[in-house]
Amino acid sequence: MTPAAAAGPRRRIRIGIDTGGTFTDVVALDEESGELVTTKTPSTPSDPADGFMNGIDKVLGLLGCTGADVTAVAHGTTVATNQLLEDKIDRLGFITTEGYEYILEIARQAVPDGYGNSYFWVKPDRIVPVDLVHTVGGRFDHKGNEVRPFDEEGARGAARRLREQGILTIGVCFLHSYANSAHEERMREILREEHPEAIVSISSEVLREYREYERSMTTLVDAAVKPRVARYVGGIRQRLDAFTTAGEAPRRVPFAIMKSNGGVLSAEEVVHQPITTVLSGPAAGALGAALIAEKAGFDKVLTCDGGGTSTDVSVVLGGEPTLTTEGTVGRFPSKIPMIDVVTVGAGGGSIAWISPEGTLKVGPRSAGADPGPLCYGKSGTEPTITDAHVLLGRIPPHLLGGEIPLDVDAAREGLTKMAAELGMGIEQLANGILEISAWNQANALRQITVKRGLDVRDFTMATFGGSGSLLLCRLIDILGLAGVIVPRDPGNVSAFGLLTVDVRCDYVQTAVGSHPELDHPKVAGIFDELAGKAGDALDKEGFAAEDHRYVRTADLRYFGQAFEVRVPVPDGPFTSELADTVAESFHTAHEQLYGYNFRGDASQPVEWVNLRVTGVGPIRRPELRELPGREGDVERARTGTRAVCFVDRDGYVDTAVYARPELAPGDLVVGPAIIEEFGSTIPIHPGFAARVDAYGNVVVTRDTDTTSTASKGA
Repeated sequence: MTPAAAAGPRRRIRIGIDTGGTFTDVVALDEESGELVTTKTPSTPSDPADGFMNGIDKVLGLLGCTGADVTAVAHGTTVATNQLLEDKIDRLGFITTEGYEYILEIARQAVPDGYGNSYFWVKPDRIVPVDLVHTVGGRFDHKGNEVRPFDEEGARGAARRLREQGILTIGVCFLHSYANSAHEERMREILREEHPEAIVSISSEVLREYREYERSMTTLVDAAVKPRVARYVGGIRQRLDAFTTAGEAPRRVPFAIMKSNGGVLSAEEVVHQPITTVLSGPAAGALGAALIAEKAGFDKVLTCDGGGTSTDVSVVLGGEPTLTTEGTVGRFPSKIPMIDVVTVGAGGGSIAWISPEGTLKVGPRSAGADPGPLCYGKSGTEPTITDAHVLLGRIPPHLLGGEIPLDVDAAREGLTKMAAELGMGIEQLANGILEISAWNQANALRQITVKRGLDVRDFTMATFGGSGSLLLCRLIDILGLAGVIVPRDPGNVSAFGLLTVDVRCDYVQTAVGSHPELDHPKVAGIFDELAGKAGDALDKEGFAAEDHRYVRTADLRYFGQAFEVRVPVPDGPFTSELADTVAESFHTAHEQLYGYNFRGDASQPVEWVNLRVTGVGPIRRPELRELPGREGDVERARTGTRAVCFVDRDGYVDTAVYARPELAPGDLVVGPAIIEEFGSTIPIHPGFAARVDAYGNVVVTRDTDTTSTASKGA
């Protein structure tokens, strides 16, 4: 355990800890002095809680503190994400309305995007096989009126059959339960009576929104991840309590889990709604980068979080990441509010391989943390992106400031063997691996910009994560970006983001109505009801009523359209004038997304579909401070020279290496150069330059644009 701190008043330490596929990142904030301390420790895939506790112990050791000094812990977890990505779903049962037993089989009757010919697409197995789907009589209409009474005897029969089939996890989704939840709630009561060991999720609590297939899938995903998330969070809760009270009176440190929507929720509540954590880690990184970029003076930002397994990208406008409810994790749609993140299998551990056609491929398979890349020396057998970087000299022969040495010869041996199979030089192969990886990342960035009506050239990109900055110069070229900002301690931005996150509670209600005939008092009543639920949730989280904030949005569409566009609903009484303002916002947003609108066309009326309220409990954010200047020029930070290959036809060139901690605001580094720090490396290619801004961020641009662009963020 961490050595006891010196005698004296207790310090107040708040910790953010993000568990990734390769490393666990930790940031600690001294709430009184504002001091930020960062560190990393290897993740422990066999039991992520071990890496979690190792990280807390390590950062407290750097601070000279004990567990008794910890006031709160926020955590970004990939437990639910990895379970879905790896498709490790235990047997589930599904109870639905009589006559709808094939809703999962029918799905959307469409071949997913990316399959040019439906003959090549093989429909995956359903999340629940047909023999584990049971139906119950009874039905509501779309307004919540009972059309047929609930069949209690049939419900008991379904519960007993699932018990006899050995099913312990069950999802319940009845037709139109978003409008009236009575039948679902009664079904849950019957399951408790007939099958008390079962873990149950009901759709009216998971997603009170229309579209039966998506609501069914979201409910089943919630049920599927509930047991594992509950075990993981409960285990950490127990270990955290023991650690923070060692030798002292028992106490319970506030422990919050990052949600996909950009907020946090107490661990005690998260176990009841685990689906809200499916993009926990990526959401934290986007929020941390958003705050840093906004402080640096950039309001249109792409975030690029490069880890060991994958790269996550998102859009930040005006300091806020964009949200979506059309997300998927793996093959599972999850129609919950989440930060709009696109993930691509292009991390440091992504494996290079040769297709049956004899072409070079990279990812999405990853070597992960164990065995890891060849250069880790842990019996890895396949070359990875990290092996290509270390061979070309773009990263040093070690990680974490020397804590993890890298075996360059092992990387060279594996890449040489593959190069021989492909009939090319080893440097050509390594550059090819990195080029494929860069284009994979560029395509992901285009998905969240061009496909959403945004011009990627208008954006500056913020890169972070251990591998996020390694390909930034190529991405500037490929996408025509204005530039790239690399925050301080980029490997820990996700953990830092956890310290910037408010508590957020989302509530939704489908209420379809034509805009010209909208029942304004009814809409106002629904918004008030949703705000009341959000307020109750914030009360449970310990926020005083005067600190509650509420954000209203609505999903609108033109009559006859299949999908909606979400727009903000301003504060204030819901009057016809306010409704018209929302409709105007919808016309504008529709124009941006699709290139046209029907403003002023009475034959194309606007239709209101879903009403949403997010309750926000604000927390105190860390303060980003400007760094002091230093005497001398950039040479103070130079540590030596290394042979680096940036372009295979040019071979290796002598390249200056700089220690990032020794750089100061105003310093200019002209490529070719390498900037190194504890958790990451920034290769500056020939023709590029990097300037350090007032907050210590490194802003990289094309050499000709350095002065004008860097000064914007200074």
